[in-house]
Amino acid sequence: MKILVTGGAGFIGSNFVHYILSKYSNKILILDNLTYAGNLDNLSDIIHNIIFIKGDICDRKAVAEAMAGCGTVINFAAETHVDRSITDAGVFVKTDVLGTYTLLEEAKKRGVKKFIQISTDEVYGSTEKGSFTEESPLAPNSPYSASKASSDMLCRSYCITYGFPVIITRSSNNFGPFQHPEKFMPTVILNAMQDKKIPVYGDGKNVRDWIYVADNCEAIDAVMQKGVPGEIYNIGGGNEKKNIDTCRMILKELGRGEELINFVKDRPGHDRRYSIDSEKVRKLGWAPRTSFREGLAKTVKWYADNKRWWSKILTKIQGARC
Repeated sequence: MKILVTGGAGFIGSNFVHYILSKYSNKILILDNLTYAGNLDNLSDIIHNIIFIKGDICDRKAVAEAMAGCGTVINFAAETHVDRSITDAGVFVKTDVLGTYTLLEEAKKRGVKKFIQISTDEVYGSTEKGSFTEESPLAPNSPYSASKASSDMLCRSYCITYGFPVIITRSSNNFGPFQHPEKFMPTVILNAMQDKKIPVYGDGKNVRDWIYVADNCEAIDAVMQKGVPGEIYNIGGGNEKKNIDTCRMILKELGRGEELINFVKDRPGHDRRYSIDSEKVRKLGWAPRTSFREGLAKTVKWYADNKRWWSKILTKIQGARC
């Protein structure tokens, strides 16, 4: 049976497609609208082993075409950048909520056997102490996290109302190859490599739990194979770091000095600390394989070795700002 991966040309989606193709013989279809975050270069080495359809998950016709004959749907497609959601929340509501609804409707109609919704730990909001479990109440603090919480609630309602087999995963901050340069870790790496100032919000003490993207892909696979419909699975790396400390570690890895750090005005509604309990997904036999230091070294090396990839993206970004 075929697998449909929406958003498969994005950061986590493309890493997941690479992972699945390396492990299984399933036929993979990708539906991706190739917005600024979707990039066919992420799939260049496997493009002949997949079926790619350019299309919007809000477009019923495109969704119907892509979903035909698919037994499993994994929805990575989403607007995800918090800063962008603050300046233009509408596109987040459209893609993350209406898009998820469109996918659910078509999947229900076709009798899809498994629907996995890829979500985020940000739906829980911020916590000063302890860790969020899957039963914790949702308290999103940005338009981005609110749109993801809304799509999660839609998925839950389809499971309860229609008995539709939805599973939700909520991962902590991913890092690794193919992550768009506007995100925190690539920004630090690329600015440091070019000896440019590195913007750090506020006092830099906001805490994030980091997971290497390959480990998240393995966890999603474990959920796909062994997860229970109607359940939610938190996927955390167990690597809580203050942003400023992550920045310093990257600078050290690249042999650059801390004089590049530039503290800037904090963004509105900036969550102070994310922390999730991943015990539930570990009971499926999963555990992260990559330490933070190992993943960081791999990530820095990947960006150093792939200047052509990120240079093309930076040129587009700079051109759009002119």
